[in-house]
Amino acid sequence: MTVPETADFRQLPDLASRVLAGSVVYANDELFAERENLIEPEAPVSSADFGHKGKVYDGWETRRRREPGHDHAIVRLGVPGVVRGVVIDTAWFTGNHPPYASVEATGVEGHPGPDELARADWVTLVEKSPVKGDAENAFPVSDGRRFTHVRLSIYPDGGVARFRVHGEPVPDPRFLDGTIDLAALENGGDVVDCSDMYYSPACNILALGRARIMSDGWENARRRDGGNDHVTTRLCGRGVIRRVEIDTSYFIGNAAGWASLRGVDADAGVDDLDDPEAWFDVVPKTRLQPDTRHLLRSGSDAPATHVRLDVFPDGGLARLRVHGELTPAAREAATLRWLNLLPDEPARSVLAGIAGMDDDAVPRLLARRPFSGMAALPEGVVRALLR
Repeated sequence: MTVPETADFRQLPDLASRVLAGSVVYANDELFAERENLIEPEAPVSSADFGHKGKVYDGWETRRRREPGHDHAIVRLGVPGVVRGVVIDTAWFTGNHPPYASVEATGVEGHPGPDELARADWVTLVEKSPVKGDAENAFPVSDGRRFTHVRLSIYPDGGVARFRVHGEPVPDPRFLDGTIDLAALENGGDVVDCSDMYYSPACNILALGRARIMSDGWENARRRDGGNDHVTTRLCGRGVIRRVEIDTSYFIGNAAGWASLRGVDADAGVDDLDDPEAWFDVVPKTRLQPDTRHLLRSGSDAPATHVRLDVFPDGGLARLRVHGELTPAAREAATLRWLNLLPDEPARSVLAGIAGMDDDAVPRLLARRPFSGMAALPEGVVRALLR
């Protein structure tokens, strides 16, 4: 989902969250509180406890700096993407919060370690800016490139409770071949409409892995009006659905009683997604059991760009999986978007690893970005990226 400039970027997924397999791969100091706390999904909490190093804080806290310089932590995004905004949350840090902070980013191929990241090309997303204590300090980001890592720098030292990196996932299309979860956040799926998110957000059902507790899923309020609740997901691309998983794990007395799944192909000239005639059945209305993974075959081989999950009459779900294959055109579109959004260094690395691309050809090709279509790329590059 692309959030308009006037909207809050915090509606977008937190690409750094531990829920999406983010990791704090390095911090130059974490004497008072561990760096890993930065990306925990839960809101920070206050503690009255003291340990042998001082007061216990739910966040990352460095020692008082007595020499020139500043502290920093590097976060590997669980899902690489375009960063639209960051939140530097200093909840419960008052006299020990950093007075200033900045955020940098880089895009790197593979799985680099801290030493390799130290040599990477970093660009500034948020200039050195004042930071308030015990507050959610939100900063919009205008850079439209795809990044894999972000670096939080604090000046000169102090404590930060949470670091949120909100943006749009841009998956590596080389891993979108075969049967994938077309709805998964990590693959670029997203919730675009939901009837009710009273207890927990609907995007939880598209998260990685199994739910751990009930709050990891989507739960709506109890319905009293005779209708039913629903959530609509934009798939990562136009694809053919093969099987569906509707998971009610940890929902027992409040699981949805029944569910159905329908699809629509917005790429086939459908102008109004609210038109019920445009939708087709993928899974008919089916009885659900509490605390159960329901594995269901798709009842249609028609391509879809969106799916709508209806629950009857209300109730919670842990996860929704929509397994299928992208159409060739959708995979080409994902490849083109990814290649256009890569920063120069990872783009050079990708192209340099393709047979037949010599050192002179790579910069000449990159100078022609953004590519308008796959026809703008050499045939050998297209074959290598889509193999």
